[in-house]
Amino acid sequence: MLINRVDVRRRLLPALAVPIVLTVLAACGDSTPEPAGASAPPGATLDSGVTLTLYNAQHDTVGKAWADAFTAKTGIKVQIRQGSDLEIANQLVAEGAGSPADVFLTENSPAMTLVENAGLLAPIDAATLAQVPAEYAPSTGKWIGIAARSTVLAYNPGKMSEADLPKSIMDLQDPKWKDRYGAAAKGADFQAIVSAMLELKGEAATSAWLAALKANGQAFTGNTAAMKAVNAGTATTAIIYHYYWYGDQAKTKENSNNVKLHFFGNGDPGGFVSISGGGVLKSSKHPAEAQALINFITSKDGQTALAAGTSFEYSVGKDVASNAALKPLAELNAPKVDAAKLNSKKVVDLMTTAGLI
Repeated sequence: MLINRVDVRRRLLPALAVPIVLTVLAACGDSTPEPAGASAPPGATLDSGVTLTLYNAQHDTVGKAWADAFTAKTGIKVQIRQGSDLEIANQLVAEGAGSPADVFLTENSPAMTLVENAGLLAPIDAATLAQVPAEYAPSTGKWIGIAARSTVLAYNPGKMSEADLPKSIMDLQDPKWKDRYGAAAKGADFQAIVSAMLELKGEAATSAWLAALKANGQAFTGNTAAMKAVNAGTATTAIIYHYYWYGDQAKTKENSNNVKLHFFGNGDPGGFVSISGGGVLKSSKHPAEAQALINFITSKDGQTALAAGTSFEYSVGKDVASNAALKPLAELNAPKVDAAKLNSKKVVDLMTTAGLI
């Protein structure tokens, strides 16, 4: 059974996930490859006759666009297994050194660090790391940022004035916010935000904040449901990622017409920018080609394709502008968090203790 790519697909899975069913991309097999070495690591030659297996937890449209463009450039076919962050991460840990995967792409960092901490990732080539600013890659160099999304507070201006918005996401634990905010706490998106809070504020503060969310906050089934509730006025504010609003604004605006976004900034945990990651499996049978795919995704061509798409995620490649509709990354004043330190296991424990999952 194929994994559904709606919000519910992001449910947290502390236990190992069930096997993921294959979804195979129609690759451009008749494409004329560039000369050997195109997008290859230094000193390596690419074999255009191989087929890479990509475990993709990014948006399916984004993963397919990258894979198709890479095939057109190199002749290398890409077979995709599609799923959600923690489903695939747990699958990779279960498969271990016997995994058929060559490359893993995520929506959020914690799933990638789970796989990294299991010792399953190969170092990313230095030339590829150089394509992305250091703040969008973990200090370990075992994977690299491929896109980014900002935490925001969606609010209904008919129910909440801009002047009354919280200065910090930590303010929401004040009892005065009871029934005036909420989140899709069971989602992997939210786990990434809590992971940043844990790293920035520590366990005691994070536990207290989660307890307040359980006692005073509204629970939503996903980010889209949260935004819809704010739009309809059944919720005052909700913690979501920015691109849900921008995506709806680019369409009918029916789910966001009465919604505005509050960017916390000031290095606040509520301004956390979550990094989507790309990594190469240590067990890959085609390491040069796998490294070349990550190199392409983070290259100017790959990041420009992201900016031109409809996912409204931020491009993280050097000298590549994100979609012009977005508030620029440089203006977000996001907190500095080493993605390698985001502790998904601890977050699951804390959220379980708080009764949120």
